[in-house]
Amino acid sequence: MTRFENGFGGRVAVVTGGGSGMGREMVLQLTAQGCDVAACDVIAENLNETKRLCQEAGNKGEVITFIADVSDEAQVLAFRDVVTAWKPHINVLFNNAGIGGGGSVVDMDRESWEKTFGVCWYGVYYNTLAFLPMLIAADVGQIVNTSSINGFWASLGPSVPHSAYCSAKFAVKGFTEALITDLKMNAPHVHAAVVMPGHIGTDIALNSAILRGRSPDSLTSDQLQEVRARMLASGIDLASASDDDLRAGMQAQGEAFRDNAPTSAAQATTIILNAVQKDEWRILVGDDAVLLDELVRDNPWEAYEPSFIAQVSARGALGSIVAAG
Repeated sequence: MTRFENGFGGRVAVVTGGGSGMGREMVLQLTAQGCDVAACDVIAENLNETKRLCQEAGNKGEVITFIADVSDEAQVLAFRDVVTAWKPHINVLFNNAGIGGGGSVVDMDRESWEKTFGVCWYGVYYNTLAFLPMLIAADVGQIVNTSSINGFWASLGPSVPHSAYCSAKFAVKGFTEALITDLKMNAPHVHAAVVMPGHIGTDIALNSAILRGRSPDSLTSDQLQEVRARMLASGIDLASASDDDLRAGMQAQGEAFRDNAPTSAAQATTIILNAVQKDEWRILVGDDAVLLDELVRDNPWEAYEPSFIAQVSARGALGSIVAAG
């Protein structure tokens, strides 16, 4: 018998980043099972749409929503207070919220770097601290932290700096693994699991741009010059492309990341929920995640060389999101 052997009906969950992608799917699939869910996000329109979809589907679980930036502890605590007033405990905390950007620590935009690290790491840390008493108050509790393949492979290829996101996702993975012993000693009915998705079809690229005030359709000519320079440094010359062409290309790239992924957000969420039901603590999501985990473990010394990307590509993985060098 496992702790959630009968699913999540009658349970209470918190989902961060519930406005889109896997977060939205978590809210939808949990409430469909009869789980009551508190969801937060920073984009009100997206969060409202998640709630509307649950209601439209006739899902049995109740949904409450709250606007919160998970990198701001005061906003996290305000979210916690709303949940505390709603329910005496929670059973599952899905630390799912994430944002991209802030690639280089050498040629860095420090505000962008720290924003990415703040959402992807401190969002997990702050919410875990905030909701831990409510998890301990339940008969069984589960913390589910979303890391990434970038939590064990710090790269998007040898020509693309990706330091902020990777640093945060490594921190999430290490924190979750450390929680296994910590919770076993101090709150044994609360377990922790780390989720490491590969390429999942979500709007993270588009939403990250919106949250940074860098949506493709709003970029200025000066900002586009920065994009051109960054791309040229990675070997891509966009001198012949007009500003409008560049904006359209960036929008299309974000949409392609969502639409051409090998694993949809709905499929990824089903994998995650099934694994949590089985009390698995290490959850690889997608065939590409399984393959990359295998290759990194087999030859970690080569993981950041062009030859490694050739191996990954030869096995048919990550072709649309990894630069070959």
